[in-house]
Amino acid sequence: MERKPWKVYAFWIILTQAVGGLAAWLTRDGTALYRDVMQKPPLSPPAIVFPIAWVILYTLMAVGAARVSLAPASPQKHAALRVYGIQLFFNFCWSILFFNWQTYLFALIWLVALWVLILVMLSRFERVDPLAARLQIPYAVWVAFAAYLNAGVWLLNK
Repeated sequence: MERKPWKVYAFWIILTQAVGGLAAWLTRDGTALYRDVMQKPPLSPPAIVFPIAWVILYTLMAVGAARVSLAPASPQKHAALRVYGIQLFFNFCWSILFFNWQTYLFALIWLVALWVLILVMLSRFERVDPLAARLQIPYAVWVAFAAYLNAGVWLLNK
């Protein structure tokens, strides 16, 4: 049975955006607190930047996952998609740790673990589909920037 590529892309985009959307919905009160009350480090972008950036990043992540998913079956492909799922879980949980529970130091440690998982995912994607790996670079850069913001919030709001 032949898979239709557009359905594979749609599946990964819907799945990834749904995870991001659920995290955003669950953390809406904590996000408002962050936006209105918390001291933020220099270089903190305006609040409107975050949802725009994440929609783009989730789309790039999903397109990369779809490309890997469409590759011929191999142990590398399955390992890459496993890491994708794990990092997506870590991504989801970070929002709750940071915005809802306001455990800023623990959230920072979690975010570093997420960043390492993204680098592992990028490496695994590279073995299956180099373009899929390159699509993850903006995500890795953004999460590194998020770590700076997370550290700044932790230090400024002790």
